Amino acid sequence: VKVHVLNARDYFFYARALGTRAKTDGVDAGVIARYLVEHHSRLHPWQPGSTLQQRLQDLLARRAQVVTHRMALRQVFTGIDTKDIELAKLQAAFDALLRSMDEQVQALIASDAQMARGCERLRTITGIGPQTSALLATLLSRLDFANADALVGYSGLDPRPNDSGTKRGRRRLSKKGPPLLRRQMYLAGFAASHSKALKPLYQSIRAKGFTTTEALVILGRKLLRVAFALWKGNEVFDPARLIPKNDLQK
Repeated sequence: VKVHVLNARDYFFYARALGTRAKTDGVDAGVIARYLVEHHSRLHPWQPGSTLQQRLQDLLARRAQVVTHRMALRQVFTGIDTKDIELAKLQAAFDALLRSMDEQVQALIASDAQMARGCERLRTITGIGPQTSALLATLLSRLDFANADALVGYSGLDPRPNDSGTKRGRRRLSKKGPPLLRRQMYLAGFAASHSKALKPLYQSIRAKGFTTTEALVILGRKLLRVAFALWKGNEVFDPARLIPKNDLQK
């Protein structure tokens, strides 16, 4: 059976554009069938990941949830006296849990030679650490993106224009891809912006009038394109290729 996974948001607005005035299982089935007929040529069939890929994906997703809950607990105890509360033990338990999950992720990656080599190349990219490289390796080993633009579009980091005539509207991210991937690339951009190698690139982006958040997103998107190139090839990261020519001449 050939399966397509549709974006529920796309389907919702498609049904609204058709003027659908009711919502029942029968109506939904008819609209979905019509959507497939019209857009079938550009849809990609869903492919299940391998056992290794699925296990990695589950671990990385759960790790992100653990980090979120740990931060939430820290906020709960902000502003109160925690002298008689064993908060340190709780934080130590969180740290031990995260370490064990990280060790299992790295062991799973090491069990696959191709993924291990690719992950090693990804970690040469400034700003990309163990978690981001593992996430990218899991994704890139499963989905065969046609080019870097397709990967950026999948991530939801692609800016969408909002223009009409001579008016140039504000660009916003599509945010259609996995939130965890966008978060990790943003964090990678943040780390890279404080590095000696890529700080000039970050500063050149800021000099063009972009806000701090916008500049970090742009930098993270550039790193995602670099990750695609390194995964497809056999080279390691060379930060000089990203640094503006004017900064290189200085």
